[in-house]
Amino acid sequence: MKKICVVTATRAEYGLLKPVMSRIKDDEGLELQILVIGAHLSPEFGLTYKEIEKDGFEIDQKIEMLLSSDTSTGIVKSMGVELISLAEYFEGHRPDMLVVLGDRYEMLMVASAALIFAIPIAHIHGGEITEGAFDDAIRHAITKMSQIHFASTEEYRHRIIQLGENPRNVFYTGALGVENIVNEELLDRTSLESDIDFFIDENTIMVTYHPVTLENIPSKVQFEKLLAVIEKNEKLRVIFTKANSDTDGRIINYMIDKFVESHKERCIAFTSLGRLRYLSALQFCGAVVGNSSSGIIEAPSFHIPTINIGNRQQGRIYADTVINCGYEMESIQMALDEAFSTEFQNQLKMVNNPYEKIGTSKLIVEKIKEMLIKDNGVKKHFYDVQFKEE
Repeated sequence: MKKICVVTATRAEYGLLKPVMSRIKDDEGLELQILVIGAHLSPEFGLTYKEIEKDGFEIDQKIEMLLSSDTSTGIVKSMGVELISLAEYFEGHRPDMLVVLGDRYEMLMVASAALIFAIPIAHIHGGEITEGAFDDAIRHAITKMSQIHFASTEEYRHRIIQLGENPRNVFYTGALGVENIVNEELLDRTSLESDIDFFIDENTIMVTYHPVTLENIPSKVQFEKLLAVIEKNEKLRVIFTKANSDTDGRIINYMIDKFVESHKERCIAFTSLGRLRYLSALQFCGAVVGNSSSGIIEAPSFHIPTINIGNRQQGRIYADTVINCGYEMESIQMALDEAFSTEFQNQLKMVNNPYEKIGTSKLIVEKIKEMLIKDNGVKKHFYDVQFKEE
């Protein structure tokens, strides 16, 4: 049996990886290994590894690596602790393939260690652009350390090839988050409201805001503008989902807690809603507001507007449900007015999600199995696009 190690560090990441993990687990020719790191293991971020166990998965290894600091120094030190621990893990566990998703700093350390141990990497969600965060550079770096690639759109597939990856190992699979929406049995409104103890109406918005790690204007200053707009629009009811363990993430979470404390009658906050409650809430919310990739990738499938603030997601492919705006109060207010306008609401049902494709997780696991049969290790040739086209 071939051993496939899936690595997850955050609640959102696990929610996307779950269908891939399930298919690997159910495949008679594969052995699933699960490596859990980062925020999953932190009480501050909800001990979300318990969601993995609740779903019936057995975790092979947990690696504690987060320092209680969200400064640049603290993050880099956490990365150092992680890398040391990964050396010990890979010394004792030699998977035949490693599966990583996305662009977080934890995954950069995982890919770096795997490269030194000559463990092939399957990378999901490469080729994307997020110019407002250092995740952008991390994503491309992981691409160059990986042997097989799964892109959420055809354009992203071409960008991976542009980075020098052989087209035969780069596949357009669609986004796992969209597949989850199609396959998940979501909660009805009454069950959801009872579960989270919060009334949801047409004026309810989901706010997910993450640090802007490459911006000159601090995350705190930018987030204050959004809170000021919410303060001003008294009809809005707000479900906040908190930031991950990124630079300045704790500052944003402190601001959320303080704001909710002063607006308990119309606001609620969660360290982690969990995949089911999060997707269930999206189907009833009037809009998604913030700078999270979920507003770009998953939200369009619910035919609801997304107000995408600032430059964090700049460069991604957008559905027509997405309204881009600056972080200034006036810009956010204009976007909010447009999102709830009759004209915009009428066009939402006609929008297609560019990240939607049938059979995403099935295709990913099939291609991983094909790669394992070839058993080419980690060695690869640089694919020169200009040379090949001449």
